[in-house]
Amino acid sequence: MEEALFLTRFATKVSLIHRRDQFRASKIMLERAQKHEKIQFIPNTVVEDVYDASKKEVTGLKLRDVQSGKARDLPASAMFLGIGHIPNAKIFEGQLDTDQDGYLKTTSYVFTKVPGVYACGDVQDRRYRQAITAAGTGCMAALEVEKFLEDEGH
Repeated sequence: MEEALFLTRFATKVSLIHRRDQFRASKIMLERAQKHEKIQFIPNTVVEDVYDASKKEVTGLKLRDVQSGKARDLPASAMFLGIGHIPNAKIFEGQLDTDQDGYLKTTSYVFTKVPGVYACGDVQDRRYRQAITAAGTGCMAALEVEKFLEDEGH
């Protein structure tokens, strides 16, 4: 929730996509995000594809509703990925580098090989996999998103 709230400072809209309808965030952070006019919640949904990552840009996402199975496209110019305890990064196979266990490979902590796509927390931290590490690298990734958006003129 913190990252979504932070990104509202730079984006006209933040779509928070979550695979379930329940959140593990603290009650106060969830309420703050739910009240924010720029944040759109998309529950019970997973990202199946990131469009144009092979061209080193993000132009949209292919989403799938986990309850109905229906797929739809969501236009997007950037993506921030946060994943829990299992490095569930299979959707990025062939687009982002992973190690033998499925963790996303990064350089300088949060950078992937695709400009504007950052990985943080448990999806790339195979050693510590703790909330404090995820929060720290999440903050780093959010700051890099800020710099990326500014450099792109947003």
